[in-house]
Amino acid sequence: MAWYAWRATAPNGKAERGTMQADTPRQVRQQLREQGLTPVSIQESSAPGASKAGSGKKFSSNSLALFTRQLATLTNAALPLESALRVIARQTEDKKLAQALTLIHEKVVEGHSLSEALGEYPQAFDNLYRTLVTAGEKTGHLGGVLDKLADYNEIRQQMKSKLTQAMVYPITLTIVAITVISILLVAVVPQVVGQFVQMKQTLPVTTRTLIAVSDFLQAYGLFIVAAIVGSLVGFRFWLKKGDNRLRYHRWQIQSSPLQKLSRATNSARYIRTLSILQASGVPLLEGMIISVEGLENLFVRQRLMEAADKVRQGATLNASLEQTQLFPPMMLYMVASGEESGELGPLMARAADNQDKALQHRITLTLSIFEPVLVVSMASIVLFIVMSILQPILQLNNMVG
Repeated sequence: MAWYAWRATAPNGKAERGTMQADTPRQVRQQLREQGLTPVSIQESSAPGASKAGSGKKFSSNSLALFTRQLATLTNAALPLESALRVIARQTEDKKLAQALTLIHEKVVEGHSLSEALGEYPQAFDNLYRTLVTAGEKTGHLGGVLDKLADYNEIRQQMKSKLTQAMVYPITLTIVAITVISILLVAVVPQVVGQFVQMKQTLPVTTRTLIAVSDFLQAYGLFIVAAIVGSLVGFRFWLKKGDNRLRYHRWQIQSSPLQKLSRATNSARYIRTLSILQASGVPLLEGMIISVEGLENLFVRQRLMEAADKVRQGATLNASLEQTQLFPPMMLYMVASGEESGELGPLMARAADNQDKALQHRITLTLSIFEPVLVVSMASIVLFIVMSILQPILQLNNMVG
């Protein structure tokens, strides 16, 4: 059973609100009507007396992954859940997590299930996390489910870490190169080339081009920077209005230069999440809806919710996912094989592994091409600046000679 926060209208027109424990929102609505109240809104919430300050806490990915792995290990070692939570709370170095685990331990000791206790921190333990824990508690295989959840968190953390490490060098190189070239054009070039201008000699085309670029940056450089910053701020405000975020996310999937990368990332995350839910005994339709919540792209979420509706109407999972046009053929083939053989969970997990490997290979290949191209481009610009300065000097030497 879950707790629901409700707002309703009394017969005299007075607004009332409160919390109620029930299996579904429908039961809450029925009980309110039996009390003579007209329901206005019903939303799932934490239990009465829950810490409001704690509900908004969010822990680091590393801390959450480590906690899940430790809890899985201790649970599989037949250590009581209360003792496991107390041990982890004492030894964790994350003070926020330790404080949260103390409260969760108290809730478990009071008789609440672990999933209910984790509901005190919905920002840290999302719906997927709590659903898997609930499935593990119902089936009596909490340790095994936590192992799968720990693997899932560690895989996501590894992917994020590899992507961050791969992007550090090219981003740093780009920033340094742009900074050096900007300083050369704005501060160094005008002082050097100004001497040639005073001599009233005909300058080479490259030197005149360099002087024009330098003058332009000196005159409008600050305006360009302000325009870039203003565009970024304006873009963020634009995303918050209406359906603009959905339009932007649709562009990411259908029209952007990185559309293949975006589709691969979202499809792999969805399939991996769904495979874990399937292996944990969560019904397919419920798993599809929960898996969608782990995605940030609104367009992808919309397409996958349509796929869930088709499955609800009796379509196969493979046919529903194929109509979204988000999944590669190999992944769809493995999903179809899983449905036919009854091994849907394992085959989806294998499909997600293959997609992650292909994604890592694509990122590595892209960066291996980008880095030398960036180095050659920046070296060419510096060479152009040096040659533009040396040509007038060589001309002057020839004239003197």
